[in-house]
This record gives sequence, C-alpha cells and structure tokens, in this order.
Amino acid sequence: MGLKARSEFLYFAWRNKKLRVGLAIILFFALMAIFGPFLAKYPPNEYVEVAAFPPSREHWFGTTIFGQDVFSQFVHGLRATFIVGLIGGTIGTLLGILIGFTAGYRGGMVDEILNMITNIVLIIPTLAVLIIIAAYLTVRGILTESIFIGLTAWPWAARAIRAQTFSLRVREYVDMARISGMKSWRIIFGEIAPNMMSYLLLVYILQFGGAVLNAAALDFIGLGPTDTVSLGLMMNYALLWAALPLKIWWWFVPPGAAIMAIVGALYVTNVGLDEVFNPKLREL
Repeated sequence: MGLKARSEFLYFAWRNKKLRVGLAIILFFALMAIFGPFLAKYPPNEYVEVAAFPPSREHWFGTTIFGQDVFSQFVHGLRATFIVGLIGGTIGTLLGILIGFTAGYRGGMVDEILNMITNIVLIIPTLAVLIIIAAYLTVRGILTESIFIGLTAWPWAARAIRAQTFSLRVREYVDMARISGMKSWRIIFGEIAPNMMSYLLLVYILQFGGAVLNAAALDFIGLGPTDTVSLGLMMNYALLWAALPLKIWWWFVPPGAAIMAIVGALYVTNVGLDEVFNPKLREL
C-alpha cells in the first residue's frame, strides 16, 4: 500500500463512525483482558467473602453464591475469550486461505476434490461435532477448545476465498507472472493474495467472532475448559445455581453483556471496514 493509498485509507477509516465505535469497544475489552487480572485482588476461584454479596467498593462486581469475586472471574474470562478468538480465528482463516487459494488457482480435479471436502465439512453441524468431541474429553483447556473450533470453522471462508481467486487468476498481471515462470505458490501469495488483503481481513474478523460465539455456546452448556474460567462458564454456573431466581444479577449480566458487546463490535467493525475498502460505500 503506497503512501497516498495509506493516507486515503486512514482518512476514510477515521471518518467512519461504525469503525471507530467497533474498534473502541474491542480495544476497551482487550485492554481489560490484558491488564484486568493484574487489578483483580483475588484469584478467580478463591472464596473471599460472604455469598451473593452485591457490587461494592471491595468487590466491584459482587460475589457469587459461593463467595467468589465476580470481577476476578470476569477479567480472567475475558482473557480466555480473546485467546479463543485469536487462536480459533487464526486457524480457521489460515485453513480457509490455504484451501481456497489452492482450489481457486489450480482448478480442475484439485478444485473438485477440495470443493467436495469443503461441502462435506460445511453440511456437518459444527456445534454438534464440537459438543460430541468436548463431551469425550475428560480434561479440556482453552488451547484444545480453540483448536477444535478453528478446525471446524474454515469451510465458508475457503469457499469465499476460492470464488475471489477464480476472478483474480485470469487477470493480466497473473498471466504475466505465469508466463515468466514464477511458481504457483509465489503467484498466489505474491500476486493474488496482496490484492485480497482487505477481503482476508474481513474474513478473519468474522472468524474471530464466530470462534467467540462457539466457545461461549460450549461453555454455557458445561463443555468448556476444565482448568480455567471463561465468560460462558460464568453464565453456566449462574444458571445452575439459580442466579436469576435469586436475583443475583451481577453474576450473569457482566459476562453476557461482554460477549454480546465483543461480538457485536466485531461485526460493526467488519461493516465499517467494508465501507472503507469499498469506494461505493464510503462516507464522504
């Protein structure tokens, strides 16, 4: 990206309200996930106070029915959420890029085989597979959960990237690179991929949000990590121990609101970036 193109991008990015709001929300929760555990006074699972203590100066988010500090659990759960999003989103995006570029550029039998595999994985109910896998694991961690989510999230990205590659592989600069004897992988990542960077960024954001949602769903039904705390597990425990009927709202509202805010901000950011990258949608 040249200096002029970079300046133009930054100009329209700063003017886009959706992008500014989305990035601000994501940055707020990311900073809380990074520095929040250092501000927490207690370990997340330590029994520190009277049960079901409402928010106070000592316990900012109150305590659980077992006397655990909710703020400590919340900031550690935020960190787990971002770890799942980063790892799961990265794996899903990389697999989608690898399979999508290969199928779109090579075409022929390679494309048919990869497209068949993609369609098979695409029709498999992802959440059901993740539930079955998680149920058979006696010890589950954030890394394990993230890897399984990423390994099941790539098909739609592969199909989208494949379609974009089909349209780019017939361009003149690609033909010139092919005639010059450049290897296929250098053409893909040196000529085609740079012209799709904005699209790949949007794909990654959607993969990140999808990983967060899938992890929250698994955690909420009790199939999340067994060695740490997460936002979904906080909601699961609040549900199991009747936090809503007991009006212990401070136990389940913060994690639920954070999940909705993070995922919502990611999709708002995605829309904002699409408007910035697409000249027809830019706010003048």
